[in-house]
Amino acid sequence: MAAALLAACARADGQPARPDTNAGQLWSFLTDQTAFGPRYAGTRGHTQELGWLKDRLHTDGGQVTSQPFTHVTAQGRTLRLENVFARFNPQAKDRILLVAHWDTRPHADGEQDPERRNLPVPGANDGASGTAVLMQLADLFREQAPPIGVDLLFTDGEDYGPGDEDMYLGSRWFAAHLPEGPRPRYAVVLDMVADVEARFPVETASQRSAPQAVRRIWSLAKTAGHGAAFPDTVGGEITDDHLPLIAAGIPSVLVIDLDYGPGNSFWHTGDDLPANVSRQTMKMVADVMADLVYSGG
Repeated sequence: MAAALLAACARADGQPARPDTNAGQLWSFLTDQTAFGPRYAGTRGHTQELGWLKDRLHTDGGQVTSQPFTHVTAQGRTLRLENVFARFNPQAKDRILLVAHWDTRPHADGEQDPERRNLPVPGANDGASGTAVLMQLADLFREQAPPIGVDLLFTDGEDYGPGDEDMYLGSRWFAAHLPEGPRPRYAVVLDMVADVEARFPVETASQRSAPQAVRRIWSLAKTAGHGAAFPDTVGGEITDDHLPLIAAGIPSVLVIDLDYGPGNSFWHTGDDLPANVSRQTMKMVADVMADLVYSGG
């Protein structure tokens, strides 16, 4: 019996067998966030989610660091923002960085009705989904330590806007203040990873910056039967949290589905709700990321 249990704890390649992801837990992580309400700087939901993130990551055994910073917007407003950074297997020199933004957009500028454009975006897909996947991974790391070092970065101010000068704030700050210790081999940014009809083509800057990591991720997805959702065709270049990381010398991959809802009608609107996202899509992405980590990155 003991020998059988030991055998079950390792794969044929010697890496630890990864724990199973849980679609129900992923859904809870997403809906816990949306229940906080809008989660941009200055809101009650922003404060609540920040505490939730830190508490959960501490519970999962992460070496958690807060990264508070301020930003003055184009309109002259001072924002108080905070990234959350958690290290797992901190002694490992071989590391990868996984990133998601946890904030939401203050104004639904994607709405067709002008009267609705000043409403906040609920952020089920655009914010909560990537964060939910990373929180699921943190739970897996508590159950089975990863064979490599994994850093989780939850960026703030990614979606504040309305223009690019007031977006991607957390990743810009992180890139300018990289933590001490080994640099990650590469980073993976997860953004909008819960659409019902998921499709994650290869993003242009990712292919240019980290072609080996791209091949690894998309190959793992194909092996797991998710090739239709992860086509190996290269799409356009997208401005997102990966670009400041690339500029700081960290090869980075963006996993994103930019076509959200029929005709992209849910993006930056009040329809970015749990009712319009898929726990199965989140589980698929979580499975691919878990396969990546537990196969050694």
